[in-house]
Amino acid sequence: MKSLIRKGDQVEVIDGVYSGKRGRVLRVFPNVERALVEGVNLVKRHTRPNPKNQQGGIVEKEAPLHVSKLMLIDPQTDERTRVRIRRLEDGSRVRIAVKSGEQIPDPS
Repeated sequence: MKSLIRKGDQVEVIDGVYSGKRGRVLRVFPNVERALVEGVNLVKRHTRPNPKNQQGGIVEKEAPLHVSKLMLIDPQTDERTRVRIRRLEDGSRVRIAVKSGEQIPDPS
């Protein structure tokens, strides 16, 4: 299923332990409908020393969250909003914030 959330979007978690926390989407996994959000859903990994991490030890990193637990932040109102897709005359598709009715720019 195609996700309305894209890499670089600002999102807010609406359910679970991290409810109310905001972050930037680092990566989207459309096959499993999950997204990696910066600073949210941190897990601890025990790593061995390697050339990338000389010391090793316990490292905190983000784990993917289901996209149903995320809502996009409307750039105009700075509030969370649902998203609609609208087709333009030239055939392209744009994301529209339901609350403000404004177009959501592509994160670049």
